[in-house]
Amino acid sequence: MEQTLQRFATIIQDRLNDAPDLVIKTYKVQERIELTCMYLCSITDQKLVDELVITGILTPHSPLKNGQNPSQWLMSSLKQAEIKEVSGVDSYIKELLEGQCIVAYTGQNAISINVRKQEQRSVAEPETESVVRGPREGFVEDCSRNISLIRKRLKSEKLVIEEMIIGSESNTTVCLLYMRDIADPGLINEFRARLKAIQTDSILESAYIEEYIQDKTLTPFPQFMSSERPDAIVAKILEGQAAIITDGTPIVLAGPITFFESFSTSEDYYQRADIATALRWIRMLAFVISVFTPSLYISVACYHQDLLPSSMLANLASQREGVPFPGVAEAFGMMVIFEVLREAGLRMPRISGQAISIVGALVLGQAAVEAGIVSAAMVIVVSLTAIANFVAPNYGFGIAQRLIQFGFMFLASILGLFGVMCGVFVMLIHLVSLRSLGIPYFAPLAPLNLANWKDTFIRINRPRMNRHRRKGNG
Repeated sequence: MEQTLQRFATIIQDRLNDAPDLVIKTYKVQERIELTCMYLCSITDQKLVDELVITGILTPHSPLKNGQNPSQWLMSSLKQAEIKEVSGVDSYIKELLEGQCIVAYTGQNAISINVRKQEQRSVAEPETESVVRGPREGFVEDCSRNISLIRKRLKSEKLVIEEMIIGSESNTTVCLLYMRDIADPGLINEFRARLKAIQTDSILESAYIEEYIQDKTLTPFPQFMSSERPDAIVAKILEGQAAIITDGTPIVLAGPITFFESFSTSEDYYQRADIATALRWIRMLAFVISVFTPSLYISVACYHQDLLPSSMLANLASQREGVPFPGVAEAFGMMVIFEVLREAGLRMPRISGQAISIVGALVLGQAAVEAGIVSAAMVIVVSLTAIANFVAPNYGFGIAQRLIQFGFMFLASILGLFGVMCGVFVMLIHLVSLRSLGIPYFAPLAPLNLANWKDTFIRINRPRMNRHRRKGNG
């Protein structure tokens, strides 16, 4: 027995490359049985190890009887702990890397005790999805805590949670959540199949999952909703969608989604229907302003000056007098500079980042106009576009807006308004052909489904909505 346990400990040390945080201790119980206790002190709670494991072994509730199974005796001695039986070196390694303590009584048999160190930040308000009215709780980086936030709001036996491990090296816990009898079974089967088909070394964030399971990669539009808000994810689950919780990140995915869902927020359902509808229209208007304002300015300034009133045309011509660059270069240069300022504001330390982005935009814009490098009208166009970009409720959709606007600016610089119209048709064709987990992305407009318009362009009163809306029905 002794040689077997020593060999077992040596194998574990070799597999973990003689890790300095690997602790291996041997105890002799009642002069009859040797137990080998091992754990990784960097990810385990030493206090729990001492109180639950060591104390339970050295001062058991009952002595080990002749012929008694050591596993049953350990279970009774450590009954206050979360315990399970494991066997095989591979299982031992897996449990150790998850923060468990292994107590082996043979080389092939042991028990695993949960003594994982619980170091995690407290539940706080999401910084990227602030609301005026609604819950202030946000997801954290712990999968179990995030599931508890879901269950806190969804006390239903129909909630199904399927856990799987993805990533051959990271062994990341990924949970699929959906409502039985509400979610479309075909949709769930597709979701499950795509998750199980992922072959990769590591999953460090939910974006890894999103890239693997999305229908199309060559598109700027997000095909899954990402959120830090438990209430928003619960709402999507109740609508028949499925959610993916990835251990190690507070960002939870939900899908499938449609294009028009990118204009709605969870706060829409905490306001009256008329107020929510007006806010949704404002977001759609902001999308149009963000995407088309720079391209329309380029088209009118360079190709279609006859569309402007004579007074406005004269004013614009006087502003551009002395500007050394053509309108196209002026527009592209200013938009790129603003994107650089935006990125600098995000990456700089939080104390100075906001000040740098605001002061940089004001100072550079004013200085550029006074120096005659750009026209005042171009500064107005860039400012209006930037403000409209910030209206996007979803960060991923906001990035899509900014990418699309550069495409329209390029078309406008070549073909003017005709190029803008060609871009509109190409974008519509792309949106109609795009799918999210097999569901048409441009629904309920294409294919047309008037029954679902009650929560697309408008939000009708809650009593008139269906109790459950399944996305699998299109």
